[in-house]
Amino acid sequence: MTQKKSEFNKVLNAWDILVIAFGAMIGWGWVVSTGGWIEKGGVIGAALGFVIGGIMIFFVGLTYAELTAAMPQCGGEHVFSYRAMGATGSFICTWMIVLGYVSVACFEACAFPTIITYLWPGFLKGYMYTVAGFDIYASWLITAIVIAFLIMLINIIGAKTAAILQTVLTCIIGGAGILLIVASVINGTVDNLDGQIFAGTTAGVNIKAIIGVAAMSPFYFIGFDVIPQAAEEINVPPKKIGNILILSVVLAVIFYAFVIIAVGFVMNPGDIIASQEATGLVTADAMAAAFNTKIMAKVIIVGGMCGIVTSWNSFLLGGSRAMYSMAESYMIPKFFAKLHPKHKTPVNALILIGILTMLAPFAGRKMLVWISDAGNFGCCFAYCMVALSFMILRKKEPDMSRPYKVPCYKFFGTMAVIMSGFMVAMYCIPGSGGNLILQEWLMVLGWSALGVVFYVVCKVKYKESFGTLVEIISDEDAATLMPEADEEELDKVIDAAIDRVLMQKSDLIGGTV
Repeated sequence: MTQKKSEFNKVLNAWDILVIAFGAMIGWGWVVSTGGWIEKGGVIGAALGFVIGGIMIFFVGLTYAELTAAMPQCGGEHVFSYRAMGATGSFICTWMIVLGYVSVACFEACAFPTIITYLWPGFLKGYMYTVAGFDIYASWLITAIVIAFLIMLINIIGAKTAAILQTVLTCIIGGAGILLIVASVINGTVDNLDGQIFAGTTAGVNIKAIIGVAAMSPFYFIGFDVIPQAAEEINVPPKKIGNILILSVVLAVIFYAFVIIAVGFVMNPGDIIASQEATGLVTADAMAAAFNTKIMAKVIIVGGMCGIVTSWNSFLLGGSRAMYSMAESYMIPKFFAKLHPKHKTPVNALILIGILTMLAPFAGRKMLVWISDAGNFGCCFAYCMVALSFMILRKKEPDMSRPYKVPCYKFFGTMAVIMSGFMVAMYCIPGSGGNLILQEWLMVLGWSALGVVFYVVCKVKYKESFGTLVEIISDEDAATLMPEADEEELDKVIDAAIDRVLMQKSDLIGGTV
């Protein structure tokens, strides 16, 4: 383990990290999937499902909160798992989280121009080819590439610039959601809940439906873990970082649950079925119904578009920092540990992920859905390793400074391991409703094989340096270890020390000692 002062600029305040995490969790799903959630669990049933799913994520979030506050260092999962499991465990954990971040960023590059087709039906021009049943148009492709380049550029310019963008877009998302919720209260009616409060007519069926929604809901909360990735750039006391991380999860749960209820207040079961069959944008149609004008549907779609960019922006930030931390430990080529000389951002990692997001649209949306699902599996796998790291470090390093300390750690840690393990199992068990298909497993295996190649090559190339954890020390610690002194004074001290050594040597030779 080596030590150094952080090279990142501490530019992110409490609000910045809150909107980065919240914006990562609130993407496009609340616009396109609400109707499916209601059909699956009923209005109240689906809302309860998301609350239960949020509690599942809350347990995992608590472990992240404690570990992030204890080790506020770029890389998050990389550092946690290294301290608990060593270099190999850290490599596996970080490699899987990188898969999650990069894959979601690539998916968003396809999702953004797809939304434009809802706002502008004549947008698709210049048919080029078809991939897995998805038609690729020149206008669609060009838009995706341009937006991907701009988001990459914003992140290279600096984390603060990315945070400002995140703030603006998150406020738009929140504003659109609040408009829908308020309008549903004013213009909606409880009568619309008749026949769709729950999915079934018996307690057994209802409980099963709620559990079904709860089982898939955690995948919509992926993104809170971006906060630990940018820990070195956060200018907030460590304990407060932990509190903000938990707050972001709570806000996401409230947002999803309220949107579901709002849609149920505005649309009856027949309206929701009709909307599902027509556009699939049930939330947008609910907004139009609440305000009695189709123009307001576009407000929700714009909010969803902003959600895509916030998720994209957050995962680009998180993925680049995860790659940087691996390169700092010589687990992947050191090339990716380069920081921009002016903006202090991991420029090479950002350029690589940016290029991948610009190439991704060429593969079509269907293939990107597959890689996104594979990436979500990677995130959940990393969550499980972090939860295990939390338990291991409580035993291994009980005296570690923990500014944010989780009470009853055995209970919360065990629950975090069980919940994250359950999420991983959902991807693995056939018929679970969230299991990966063959193409997605091939992507996971392909990414794992690439990881093995990096592991072996870098271990051979960097030898003893492979897996070295670079521990960041604070300015106060640095001052203690190396107090500031005048250069002339240091020279005098060094000269005096040399003179003493030479005098002792001459005395020994002359036999005077």
